[in-house]
Amino acid sequence: MGRGVVKRLGLPDPPRLRRYRPGDPLTDGPVLLGAADGGRLAGPAGKLLEAAGVEVAETAAAGSTGNRYAALVFDATGITDSTGLRALYDFFHPVARSGRTSGRVVVLGTPPESAASPREATAQRALEGLTRSIGKEFGRGITSQLVYVEHGGETAVESTLRFLLSGRSAYVSGQVIRVGGGNAPSPADWDRPLAGKTALVTGAARGIGAAIARVLARDGAEVIALDVPGAGDSLASVANDVRGRALQLDLTAADAPVRLADRLTGLDIIVHNAGITRDKTIARMDESRWDSVIDVNLSSQERINDLLLERGLINAGGRIVGVASIAGIAGNRGQTNYATSKAGVIGLVQSMAPVLAERGITINAVAPGFIETAMTAKMPLFLREAGRRMNSMSQGGLPVDVAETISWFASPASATISGNVVRVCGQSLLGA
Repeated sequence: MGRGVVKRLGLPDPPRLRRYRPGDPLTDGPVLLGAADGGRLAGPAGKLLEAAGVEVAETAAAGSTGNRYAALVFDATGITDSTGLRALYDFFHPVARSGRTSGRVVVLGTPPESAASPREATAQRALEGLTRSIGKEFGRGITSQLVYVEHGGETAVESTLRFLLSGRSAYVSGQVIRVGGGNAPSPADWDRPLAGKTALVTGAARGIGAAIARVLARDGAEVIALDVPGAGDSLASVANDVRGRALQLDLTAADAPVRLADRLTGLDIIVHNAGITRDKTIARMDESRWDSVIDVNLSSQERINDLLLERGLINAGGRIVGVASIAGIAGNRGQTNYATSKAGVIGLVQSMAPVLAERGITINAVAPGFIETAMTAKMPLFLREAGRRMNSMSQGGLPVDVAETISWFASPASATISGNVVRVCGQSLLGA
């Protein structure tokens, strides 16, 4: 019946996305791997994929159409000027219709700021136009990403490749990810990469926060679930479900950072998910709505980070992950306070990344788009349907999609990934 309604209204028909289930193989079919002449990443990437049990093809099969490939991966690091961009056409044109439903496209490049010449930087920046367009053209739930890898980060790309090729990245598309140079340790078990780690998740009582707690626990972490006292029952349920600890605390209280720090012995992962909305246009907004949103969504994160760092309660190799929003990128009418706070989260990530690098700590953020939660379920019907359809996946995301992205950031194998903001929005039409 739903398909009939969608067809009559002329709405996009959403594909069924491939999401991760424990025990799933990395991909559900072969990966076609190509490279421009002189590329430095195809070799390491091929070895990583083969070691993960993925069938790797380096030449497109004759007449390769009809959902043959689970992923198309292209090493573009050998492109040093604009004329070399023809290699992209030569690779993608013959196989553009050969991807499986919910397949993957990944292009590997060199950060333009690290290029050896202005011409190389120009060509490498051009890759963004290709990957964002492919994400909108291929359809059928196929995602497309660009991964810039610094020189020296050739082996550190594994956690990112595994995330992007797997079902964990079902609602992530059109993104640009930067992998730094250096080495990243591989976990003993890629299905439980967070084993032995302790994670704090704020705003964990429901929705996205509860999903984050569950995914981190599934991946091996011991979870401390934090939320306000008023959410005590829901918080206890989540903590029991993940066999973790519940911590009731109002993060806006003046003594909240000290009370939190006094209960901790050391953290490996901090996920700042707590957030509120108090929507009004700025002309009609009273000061309490402005102050409360900025305080909960942004200032409390700064206070907590500062004290935990001061007391040495974030372990070496620690991970800090913030939850921003596409509202912080594109803005949103009636949400000046919320959009300001979420843009501030992005600013926090970008400003703190070089500072924390000196301590071996990474900081990144996710920026969710339209995610199916109890809050979005209360939206007016037509606004809700618009939010669901205005992206390349033609549907809303799920809380687990945000959680999977955070778990990738939290992995020990993501040691060279810092200062990134990845949108979990199905490549929304809003924003960049």
